[in-house]
Amino acid sequence: MIKLSVPDLGEEEIQEIKKVLESGWLVQGEKVYELENIVRSYLGTKHVLAVSNGTAALHLSLIALDIKPEDEVIVPGFTFPATANVVELVGARSVFVDIELETFNIDPLKIENKITPKTKAIIVVHEFGYPAKMEEIMNIARKYNLKVIEDAACALGSTYKDQKVGTIGDIGCFSLHPRKNITTGEGGLIATDNDEIAEKITMLRNHGIKIVNGKSSFELAGFNYRLTNIQGAIGVVQMKKLERIIKERQNIANIYKDRLRKTNWLKIPQEPTYGRHIWQTYHVLVDDKINRDELIKYLRENGIETNIGAYAVPTEPYYVRKYNYPLDEYKNSIKSAKSGLALPLHNKLKDEDIEYICKKLEEYK
Repeated sequence: MIKLSVPDLGEEEIQEIKKVLESGWLVQGEKVYELENIVRSYLGTKHVLAVSNGTAALHLSLIALDIKPEDEVIVPGFTFPATANVVELVGARSVFVDIELETFNIDPLKIENKITPKTKAIIVVHEFGYPAKMEEIMNIARKYNLKVIEDAACALGSTYKDQKVGTIGDIGCFSLHPRKNITTGEGGLIATDNDEIAEKITMLRNHGIKIVNGKSSFELAGFNYRLTNIQGAIGVVQMKKLERIIKERQNIANIYKDRLRKTNWLKIPQEPTYGRHIWQTYHVLVDDKINRDELIKYLRENGIETNIGAYAVPTEPYYVRKYNYPLDEYKNSIKSAKSGLALPLHNKLKDEDIEYICKKLEEYK
């Protein structure tokens, strides 16, 4: 089976895990702080905090920004549901905005119509590693005095006009899940230049503890959202590989582009003109006449693992029951969810694997 995704892990990660096990310090510790320092230097931000996963990063960000029940948070209509779920977890209201089909990211032209006096923040997703149009979004945020959280779960290393995504809004959140370009198994990162936000998140991720002069006091009702030292050790090694991994994925995306450009029932993704795509996912759209789910089944029968890309969140049962938003406002999100297909993309793919995948797509009737 040609796998959809395979993490780039090897002997160096194993040796670093062994060192942590031998040290006896398994929870948040030296290797976590080393990872934070490496990512902080890479991003060029004042603070980077490692947490247990990308969803925890988003959850803590909303709390740190003091998003309360009855507040409204703008969220893209097409994303993994965790982006909206965290809004619900703090008691706020998810307000969805449709996406652009060209980028799979929130459409800046449709944001202002969704802003009300209750709107407090915008969560911007850089879907599949494609940078969102941050200049337009930040202009809207400043106009209405809104906070901006960048959900850069898929986009560590993506850039918008030479600035790394996740460093443009108030807070940037990243995921280290195995489907991402680098991984710690589970894991997340939070980036910010705001000292107050960083201090609050530092406490919240560790039971609300603040340490002064070596003494712990519980200042907040916090969580156990810590990253382990084992995961930190893996992350330190993975960060050394990041740029090489991105380059390899860009090369594979270019091969797909050249090979599939004449498959007229597929719409293939394009590079942004204003930044760098890191290709966490190679996400195509199939023609309306093609049953995407049958295509997934056909490819699996031929030894190729594929999957849907993301979800039209307003159509998911929880959100239909709670809000019942008019679905004609989310046509691009629904099309992307219904017709989207993620093709295998990882550095273990061989040229003959890509050729075989493209050949089987071309043969599909």
